[in-house]
Amino acid sequence: MIVREKEGWFRMLFVWRGSVLVNIFPRLLALLLISVAVVYFHGTFFSYKIPLNPAPFTLLGVALAIFLGFYNTTSYERYWEGRKLWGAMLNDTRSLARQALTMSGPQQNSDDQRYFVRLLIAFTHSLKHQLRNTDVQPDLERLLPLEQAQELEPARYKPIMILMMMGNWVKKRVEAGNIDTITQSAFDRNLNKLSDIVGGCERIASNPVPFTYSVLLHRTVYLYCFLLPFGLVDSIGWMTPVMVVFTGYTFMALDAIANEIEEPFGNQPNDLALNAMSHMIETTLLEMAQEPLPDSLPPADNYVVD
Repeated sequence: MIVREKEGWFRMLFVWRGSVLVNIFPRLLALLLISVAVVYFHGTFFSYKIPLNPAPFTLLGVALAIFLGFYNTTSYERYWEGRKLWGAMLNDTRSLARQALTMSGPQQNSDDQRYFVRLLIAFTHSLKHQLRNTDVQPDLERLLPLEQAQELEPARYKPIMILMMMGNWVKKRVEAGNIDTITQSAFDRNLNKLSDIVGGCERIASNPVPFTYSVLLHRTVYLYCFLLPFGLVDSIGWMTPVMVVFTGYTFMALDAIANEIEEPFGNQPNDLALNAMSHMIETTLLEMAQEPLPDSLPPADNYVVD
């Protein structure tokens, strides 16, 4: 996730880091060269004059802008829903930690209660790694007893298995008489909320925007941009490369942004900062359990927090 202060209006014109211009610059350069060639040869292709004018591009450009706006809205909704789910996880894990530390027996901050807090932290990290398809085992071995970490290793859905372990912890506390039925129901509601968060994240990760829809818009954007010089050359001459590159930047950037944020749990610069959010959850839960806090995350690299 890109985190940086807003620059003044003039400096914003020249921002390079944190923009998609880095990714689409080669395409814009190719578009510029093609536009210069089209103007130089007066819109002819193998001695054949391309009979285009601005009118069809005006109509198609309006329709394309509407569809790109819809695509960006859909992608941002997926991004924002992912952020709300992780915000809810922060609240629900705090609630469960508070319940475990204050309502699960006469002795507060016992080793058994701190173990439950570490299960919550392990749950957070395991969900992050599941969404990013990375290895969670080092975090599990850091947070849980080695035997339990090894038991979880073959599990395919580790967050759900950790939820089972938390449910068993509550069950043992109920059987020991440390938790009454009302408190058990409160635990169960918050555990169900965590299960809903896992399901919501899995829904976003496993159901991308339909591929044919993305391909249609992608092809239309590039065909529009690379045909545009033939429609403008007769009316604006050598200003064609300037206007074509500016129009291409607008459409290609919108396409690149939507493509990047439609998968919010990845490692792209504009994706959610799952490492930072997991670290914040771990820090606040350990502080509640009066345990040593982890080292702070390294500073953001080029304004990007992962």
